[in-house]
Amino acid sequence: MFAQLLNRLTADKPSQLADTDARLALTGLLVRLAKSDGDYALAEQQRIVSIIQARYGLSGSDAQSLKLQAEELEKEAPDTVRFTRAIKDAVAYEDRIAVVEALWTVALADGERDDEEDALLRMVVSFLGVSDIDSNLARQRVST
Repeated sequence: MFAQLLNRLTADKPSQLADTDARLALTGLLVRLAKSDGDYALAEQQRIVSIIQARYGLSGSDAQSLKLQAEELEKEAPDTVRFTRAIKDAVAYEDRIAVVEALWTVALADGERDDEEDALLRMVVSFLGVSDIDSNLARQRVST
C-alpha cells in the first residue's frame, strides 16, 4: 500500500492524489514534523489525531488508525525535500495552506518553539510552495 503511494508521489509527473492518499501523505508530514526534534511527544500525537479528526470528520478510532498508518508511511517516505515537493505537486494550494496551519498546530502543541521544528517547518513551507505571508497568517490563526 505505502509503496504504491510513494511511487505515485515520487513519479516524474505526480497526479492529483485521491482523497485517502492525500490524507495519509499529509498526516505523514505532520508526523515527520512532530518527530523532527527527537521527541515525538504525546501532546503532539494527540494534536495530530485531533487535527485529522476535525479536518476529515473521522471518529477517534479512525483518526488514530490514520495516524498509525501515517507513522509507517513517514518511516518509508523519502527525504523531506522529495516527500514535501511530491505533496506540493499532488495537492491544491488551498489544501497546502491548511496543511501549514496544521503543521504550526503540531509544532506548538507541546507549548515550546523548538529550533529543529522551526527549521523543518520553514523548509517544508517553502517546498510546499506556500508563501511566507500565508504561513505567518496560518501561525497566527493557531496561536490565538
